[in-house]
Amino acid sequence: MEELKKIVLNQETEEDRVTSLSVRPERLADFIGQKDLVANIRVAIEAAKQRKEPLEHMLFSGPPGLGKTSLAHIIAHEMQSRLTYTSGPAIQRAGDFIGILTNLEQGDILFIDEIHRLAKSVEEFLYPAMESFKIDFIVDKGPYAKTINFNLKPFTLIGATTRSGLLASPLRDRFGILHHMDFYEPEDLSTIIIIAAAKLGVSVEMDAALEIARRSRGTPRISIRLLKRVRDFAQLAAGPGRPAHIELPVVLTAMDRLKVDAEGMDEFARKTMRVILDTYQGGPVGIEALAATLNEEVDTIADVVEPYLLKAGFLRRTSRGRELTDRARRHLGVSG
Repeated sequence: MEELKKIVLNQETEEDRVTSLSVRPERLADFIGQKDLVANIRVAIEAAKQRKEPLEHMLFSGPPGLGKTSLAHIIAHEMQSRLTYTSGPAIQRAGDFIGILTNLEQGDILFIDEIHRLAKSVEEFLYPAMESFKIDFIVDKGPYAKTINFNLKPFTLIGATTRSGLLASPLRDRFGILHHMDFYEPEDLSTIIIIAAAKLGVSVEMDAALEIARRSRGTPRISIRLLKRVRDFAQLAAGPGRPAHIELPVVLTAMDRLKVDAEGMDEFARKTMRVILDTYQGGPVGIEALAATLNEEVDTIADVVEPYLLKAGFLRRTSRGRELTDRARRHLGVSG
């Protein structure tokens, strides 16, 4: 049950991090999907190279699992720059952040995931760092207080957020390039699946890859995770010592066992809709009340579960809260 929950919650696990290293593309030319975004990034990279300058600061927003971290790695590779990775919740003290900034070399890329979760005291250090590559640090207090100035080497900040609305306006305004990433089409996901399968040492039929893609909620991370689970079923079907081959019947069997339906909804997603239907008569219901009933964090519902339910037409937002649509009722087998 825990594995099924991880699939729909779309939270990156340690297994995902290890797998992503082996299947992650290294060049923009190999990045599948998000065509307009990739084209604009290519222009920015080539222009920065010609000027022999660091890239402008970039902000990627959108639901988790769409490739924000992968793009940061690709940009670093294309710019032949060193990438320093951290996340908003990991930086608790201003002193720690100063250490990160002062260790950056000319043209380095600093990637901050979940940048909307930076502490206010830490965030304020970013303003002069992003604008003029300088920071001022006050030590001691009262009459003994003094300011220490740090000159930074020009760098590029790439921020990633699943909640762009929570980003402070002064911070958002300091990014020169802003991109929103949307869910992928099944055709793009099936290409990602075929490429990933080859890197994982398993072959997959085109119709099988497309079926996995259709059930992946428009998200590459989920498609790779489902691929690995389907690979397990294919390996057992092939037998010891024989290469796994994924065909459509294997995919359908695996999805049935994993309880991932044709719309990509699994037990947790259906439970979310069922709670809205049964406990709140289909809505409207506030997200705090919904999260409390499900015994989940509000951020989990807002960042991970809700975006695709909205995209799929199962949920709508109103001024009074979230409501199920008629399409969601039909999906749950309820008329009217």
